[in-house]
Amino acid sequence: MKRLSALLLALSLLAMLLSGCHGQLASESDTASVQTFAVPARFDESRSYEISFWAKNDTNKTQVRIYEKAIEDFHALYPNVTVKLRLYTDYGKIYNDVITNISTNTTPNICITYPDHIATYLTGADNVVPLDSFMRDARYGLGGSELRYDGPAEDELVPQFLAEGVLGGRHYALPYMRSTEATYVNKTYVEAMGYELPEVLTWDFIWEVSEAALEKDSDGNFKVNGQRVLIPFIYKSTDNMMIQMLRQKNAGYATAEGEVQLFNDTTRELLLTVAEHAKSRAFSTFKISSYPGNFLNAGQCLFAVDSTAGATWMGSKAPNIDIPPEHLVDFETAVYPVPQFDIEHPQMISQGPSLCLFSKSDPQEVLASWLFAQYLLTNEVQIAYAETEGYAPVTLKAQRDAAYQDYLSRAGEDDGLHYATKIQATELLMANTDHTFTTPVFNGSTSVRDAAGQLIEDVSKAVRRRQTVDDAALTKLFSDVSDLYRLDQIQPVSDEGPAFVSEDLGPLPAGSVALLTTLAAVWGLIGLAALVRKGKRN
Repeated sequence: MKRLSALLLALSLLAMLLSGCHGQLASESDTASVQTFAVPARFDESRSYEISFWAKNDTNKTQVRIYEKAIEDFHALYPNVTVKLRLYTDYGKIYNDVITNISTNTTPNICITYPDHIATYLTGADNVVPLDSFMRDARYGLGGSELRYDGPAEDELVPQFLAEGVLGGRHYALPYMRSTEATYVNKTYVEAMGYELPEVLTWDFIWEVSEAALEKDSDGNFKVNGQRVLIPFIYKSTDNMMIQMLRQKNAGYATAEGEVQLFNDTTRELLLTVAEHAKSRAFSTFKISSYPGNFLNAGQCLFAVDSTAGATWMGSKAPNIDIPPEHLVDFETAVYPVPQFDIEHPQMISQGPSLCLFSKSDPQEVLASWLFAQYLLTNEVQIAYAETEGYAPVTLKAQRDAAYQDYLSRAGEDDGLHYATKIQATELLMANTDHTFTTPVFNGSTSVRDAAGQLIEDVSKAVRRRQTVDDAALTKLFSDVSDLYRLDQIQPVSDEGPAFVSEDLGPLPAGSVALLTTLAAVWGLIGLAALVRKGKRN
């Protein structure tokens, strides 16, 4: 009977596993009971803790050393806490691994991620720790009395950056670093064409100069650079491009409740404009042509839009170069915000990694994780990491620190730590923080973001293939992209909690039912044979 019971249990688990693959996502009512974590009254230092920290770096050894030093310094303060660092080369891989580990209850304690991803982590279970009670705890909260380091108080975090981690009225993330997008301009070439760069770049200016730059000489070389290759305007992240254009036009994109508004008349107008300039080859994208910084540095691009965090790759004197030295062209680099439609009311996206904590059964382990996450907000870590690329610290405490102000003031002293373009990109974000915005976050918001970029990519490819892009083509494109990213399955919900999608996927397919039935029969026969053998022995 024990064997038979074990067999029945195995069959039940197998059936649950198979049906779970085809079951339904948790509804909002299932997740409305998300509990606020109770912070332990005191951190138990008589015990040892090992916490895992998943982080991302672009093979930047300096960033790795900063992580390692932070872990070492934190361990000196809390000898009973060991932090295990696991590095990834991109956020998508962290996201995929977290999703995989959620199903096996082996998530890390802390990971660097994005709010869009956290919305998916939260689906169906209390996987991510709500941080509100931790943040405001008098002992161990932000600026708490029992901390062994000088961490920032809540009002010392940039409020716009802190607000980005709020989902459904709760804080699920702490900001770690922030960036925006910048337009890196070959000022030398633009002025050689007879143009004067305006105080604020507009889309009209960008398109006009880009089209004018296509003029060639009698030998078939572009006049502006004397080369056979020129792509005047290249955009790295086309999802950001579409999102910012819609925001600047005050047009729909998506709501916090999960209502998809992307497919509207303004989107059509923008795509027709993009198609016009992609057809002339005045405009291209990273996915079509490759990294914009490489073209910029080779004198084959006038306007390259990329993250401020990528500033160390931009310019002929950039410390990070991906092209052979003999291909470099000497020019003056200017750093601007992304192009605008309304120069009186600029709009630019805020982006950058955040920190989230995953739920564990031991509250003391969660508290240990929280203490380390907070430590990453100290001036020492924030300033050191921000100086590696064009990131801005997320705390006012770090931004106002004398050491950081000295770093900013030394822009251009060298082409390494004080590389002028990198510091200018950072100052661009800090000067425009009030003009930044974030996209709505809900379960499915990553798909909407991807769809926004796909629209630009597809029309750009279409005109290159000599296909017609008109209203009829855009109507079909809207339908195709919606189907590709399953946007029709995103169901708007109330804003009382994180936006979780409830989707009934229906009964199991006949093949799955047949498989379960066959497995049950086989295991039943095995169990019967075991009982018969036992009876003979008796």
